[in-house]
Amino acid sequence: MMAINWLDTLKNEGAVKPRQTLSEEAAETLREFILLGKLEPGTAVPERDLAEALGISRTPLREALRLLENEGLVEYSATRRPHIADPSLEELSQNIAVLGTLEGLAGELACVAATDAEISKIQRLGTQLESRENILDPLAFFKLDMAFHAAIVEASRNEPLIETHRQYNARLWRARFLSSQQVDRRDNTLKQHAQITTAIIDRDVVSTGLAMRKHLQSTYTNIASIKAL
Repeated sequence: MMAINWLDTLKNEGAVKPRQTLSEEAAETLREFILLGKLEPGTAVPERDLAEALGISRTPLREALRLLENEGLVEYSATRRPHIADPSLEELSQNIAVLGTLEGLAGELACVAATDAEISKIQRLGTQLESRENILDPLAFFKLDMAFHAAIVEASRNEPLIETHRQYNARLWRARFLSSQQVDRRDNTLKQHAQITTAIIDRDVVSTGLAMRKHLQSTYTNIASIKAL
């Protein structure tokens, strides 16, 4: 029994991560620029200039842009010229509604399927968010926030759900980043995280599902307030 617990912990915390390809590294760099607003919505991104700035050829750059297109961060014009996506509030609303349903279901399934090690990981990430909110830079805080959500989804142990969530979450990456930066609403966000964590620890299916859906609705509220500015 101890060996199984040890292996679960190693799987959750110490798994070796595969090395990124050039295109994945380029996509990660561009993704961070987009999240931080260094590449604003609607900005044209000429392939030749971009490849030169990143120090790579156009082949891995095009693959990087394809990855970002799949995530909804980059769009192409009718003439196949890439630019940073600028989704409407209605588009964001529809995607957030789907994501809320997915995360609600994931939380419910996690209450039943998650191991004790997986629940401990969720609890640890929530505690780290609360204790480090004032010392983490915006991007680091956001990544930790997303790790908290990902841990819940992965604990559902439902592969189709995990893959579908990954696709929809990617489309909302920038929107969720902007939402996480609403400092005046962060106390409410952390309070909701605590409610979610408590419900999962208690393996309370109903309370977890409700808390997850309510939390995602807060994301829409935050984004709507930003779009209104």
